[in-house]
Formats: sequence, structure tokens, C-alpha cells
Amino acid sequence: MARLLALDEGTTSCRAIVFDLDGQRLGVAQQEFEQIFPQPGWVEHDATEIYEKQSRMAQQVLAETGVNPEELAGIGITNQRETVVVWDRRTGQPIGNAIVWQDRRTAELMDRWRGGGNDEMVHEKTGLLLDPYFCASKLSWLLDNVEGARSAADAGHLAFGTIDCWLLWNLTSGAVHATDESNASRTLLYNIRSREWDQDLLRLFNIPEAVLPEVVPCSGELGSTTILGGNVAVRGMIGDQQSALFGQACVKPGMAKSTFGTGCFLLLNTGDQPMVSNNNLLATIAWSTSSGECTYALEGSVFMGGATIQWLRDGLGIIKSAAEVNELAASVPDSGGVVLVPAFAGLGAPYWDAWARGSISGLTRGSTSAHIARAALEGIACTVTDVLNAMEQDAGIPLKELRVDGGAAASDLLMQIQTDLLNVEVLRPTMLETTAFGAVGMAAMAAGVLPGPDDMADHWTLDRRFKSKIDDTHRRDLLRQWKRGVERARGWAEEDETE
Repeated sequence: MARLLALDEGTTSCRAIVFDLDGQRLGVAQQEFEQIFPQPGWVEHDATEIYEKQSRMAQQVLAETGVNPEELAGIGITNQRETVVVWDRRTGQPIGNAIVWQDRRTAELMDRWRGGGNDEMVHEKTGLLLDPYFCASKLSWLLDNVEGARSAADAGHLAFGTIDCWLLWNLTSGAVHATDESNASRTLLYNIRSREWDQDLLRLFNIPEAVLPEVVPCSGELGSTTILGGNVAVRGMIGDQQSALFGQACVKPGMAKSTFGTGCFLLLNTGDQPMVSNNNLLATIAWSTSSGECTYALEGSVFMGGATIQWLRDGLGIIKSAAEVNELAASVPDSGGVVLVPAFAGLGAPYWDAWARGSISGLTRGSTSAHIARAALEGIACTVTDVLNAMEQDAGIPLKELRVDGGAAASDLLMQIQTDLLNVEVLRPTMLETTAFGAVGMAAMAAGVLPGPDDMADHWTLDRRFKSKIDDTHRRDLLRQWKRGVERARGWAEEDETE
């Protein structure tokens, strides 16, 4: 039986996973890589280290599972999105560290492009917002701040790419400089309607077209590599959150998933047309195929998901392990009026308030660590609820269910709180490796062993279905209290102009 190999390159580690055609995980190899923080607000990665460790994990998992390269029907790549790498085409060496999606060094630079109709133009063409989160300002910064980079780029000597593109370049020994449409749609340079690099956007951000990769489908014949000891085709390439949407078999308009990882990333399938949000959500390309078909999604990002639980452990010290939060929070019937807004890094969708800060409100002498722990879980679920309510308004489609994955989705209590607040069923699959599985699903389609997107449903199985246990009055009270907490957290770090 043919096998499929996923290269799952995340924000903190490189993983390689072998699946069979039934979607069963046969083996996994994983290694973390260095997180570099040169200054407050700056986050960097060594792109060379990432490729070396990712390729090593691919070789290791094949050795551990005994799978021969000739057994592989294809490789699927999925990656941390919006992280920028620039390298010299002549040497293949990066001109500096990769600037990570979390990096905020270009916050002030981004102000240069706001106003004058640019906000509306960018949102209409890309479905995104003018924010340092995306690639354009990071790329512009590198070209202007690395000595000789701008002139080398103009001369056609430099190549830009997100991590998928960087991996493909190296896997093919520099033969292929290409990114897929899901990743291209996160750069602020790609027009998701015409599906091409946009000249107006390139002029706005002063990006020379010569640095850009070719844009290819997420599923197709993308290149081949010999690093595994044989000639293996790369047939899938897709950004991690879009990959999780596909891996969750959310292939019909109106289907949605939430990944409960470090942050929470919610995507709603909107079909074959982009849907520009009126609620500060993002329109993005979910995936595309070699036949020309393209599926779009609405996306909302919550910056602090599982990271909130990590803060309870490392910051407050009220738990010794992340898993302990469930027992502590379950020891009380409710939060006792305590509201925790996890805006430690600002608020993402639908608020997009960079000045918001984390807050705990409603404390009394009777408040305990258990109430704070439960309020933390409620805070995570409330941020997700805000995003999904905004999605429903934008799409005009009532949410029927929410499929969940990610490490924090293993918490039964968090999932119960989530379904209580949403009043829709929350579905957790048996296999939580949905990001990696989405990537090999793309490769399987290109290899002809998966007929089409609809067939992903045959490989999705339910672990547990969560249903709401509270009434509408209780739900409204919880959400009303949450909104009061959010209003107190918003704008907290913004300088007072009267001072």
C-alpha cells in the first residue's frame, strides 16, 4: 500500500509524519528549533536550521517506520504562515534570519501605508488588513535594512518566500521557486480575486517583482526531491490553518473548524467566492487544485489560546502542568463572577486592538485560583465565540457545528464551555493531526489516490460530540459579562494624549 509523507513545519518545531491511504498515522519524528528574540517585539528563526531539521525528521521517520521512498505516493508540505525568508539565488543562503509572523517590528512602518484609500484597496484585493502580521512590511523591512539587499533584489539576485517556498526550493536543490495559493494569499501582495501578484500592491510596498516566487496550486505536481534516497514527488503544499480546515473535511460552504493551539485559528469555508468581511475578519484562499478550482474561507485569529493556560502555569504558578487546569477549573461550578480577558498580546479578530492588554475583573475576597482557572478557560471560549458570531454575520450562514483540533481541544471541560457559549455542537475527531493530514490530502489528490475534496469526509471519524447544557438566559449573562471585561481591557496600553 502506498504511503504519504507530511512535512509539518510549525512555529516551534519541525515534524515529519507518515500516513497510510486510510489516514492512519504510522510514525512521527519531531525536533524543536531555536526561537530568536533580538529585541522586544522581534521574533526570528534561522531558516537554514529549519530546513536541516525538517529534512532530518523526514529521513528519520522513514527509517523508524521502515517505509521506502518508492512507497511514497507524494509529499505534502504544511507550514507556519506569514514568516518571511529572503535568500540569494546564487548561493542559496538567506541574507538574514527569517522574520516570524509574530514579529511586530514593522508596526510603525505599517502606518506609512495607512490612509489615502490604501486600507480599502488592500482589503478589497487581498481580503486582509494593513497589519505587521502579514508578509509585505517584513519583506520591505529586510530589503531596506540589510546592506545591499535592495540593489541585489532589483538586479534579480534575491528570492523571497514563506517557509513552504523555502522548503520546496531546498528540497528541489534550487530548481523550483514557488509558493502555493494559500500561502500567497497571506502576503498582502496577492490579489485573491484575479489570483495573481498585484502590481498596485507591489508599488505600494515597494517590492520588486523579481523577488517573487511562482504561484502554484495547493495540489499538483510541484517538484521532486532526492533527499530521501529516491526520487519522490512533492504534490501538496498548503498553509497550516487552511490545511487543518481541509484535514477536518470542512469541504462544504458553511463548515468551520477551530484549532486550539498556542492561539486559536478559526476558518469558515465560504465556497468558490471570496467574502470580504464587514466584521474585521480575513478573507483568504483555503486551497486550490491543478484543475483550477479554488475554495475560499473567512478566518479569525485569537492570539492567546493554549498560551493562556501556559501563563497560568509559568506566570501565575497556580498549576504545575497544562493538564492540571482542567481539574482545578472543574473544582468550582462557575467562575464566581471572575472574567479573564486573555489579551496579553492585544486582541485579534474581530477587535484588532493592538493596545488591549490582559485583564482579570470581578475579583472578590472569595475568589480563588480555581475561579481564575475557570475564567481562563471561559476567556478562551469567549474569544472564539466572538469570532464565530462575526463569521455568521458576514456569511449569512448559521453555524451548525464546529470541528475542533489542536492540543487544547483535548480538554473536555474547555470543549463543553465552548459548546455552551456557542449553542452549537462541537465535534472532536479521533485523529487530531488534522494539519498534517490536510497536507497529505492535497498530495493524495494530485497522486490520484484521493478522487477529490469531498472524499476527505471518508477519512474523518468522530471521537466525541459536545452539546450545550445551559439555557439561553445563562448564556446571555455569561457573554454580557464577557463584553464588559473586554471593554475594560481595550486600549489599555495606548498612550494618554493628555499627559
